[in-house]
Amino acid sequence: MLDRLTTMKKRLDDTPHLLRLGRLFSETVLLKVGEDEYYLTFDKGALAGIQPGPSRKTPWRFALITDAEALEKFWQPRPEPGFHDIFGLVKIARGRIEGDILALVKNLRFFKEFMALPREEMAK
Repeated sequence: MLDRLTTMKKRLDDTPHLLRLGRLFSETVLLKVGEDEYYLTFDKGALAGIQPGPSRKTPWRFALITDAEALEKFWQPRPEPGFHDIFGLVKIARGRIEGDILALVKNLRFFKEFMALPREEMAK
């Protein structure tokens, strides 16, 4: 998972329109996949750091919690219904969103497109 997140960081750096979308987003997001936790620190839309957890000392603004199988289905080039969107994962009870929902909603397009970056690689 850490390798995938590192690849996502590189893809984000190479995607100017996405960096432009996230230019006002400077937060730490918790991505919990099964029992594994990753703290993604964004600075003006760029992914400045990926810190593996768990950590009780790392503050985060909002969290996306899911399982590895659901995330792999989410990252398919043409995901099946329910796995096409982070809110779809919540609707089919394969994901949860916790924390400051307003921070997510304010930056929803940026975060959704960031999370979908591996779809292009999976299509190859």
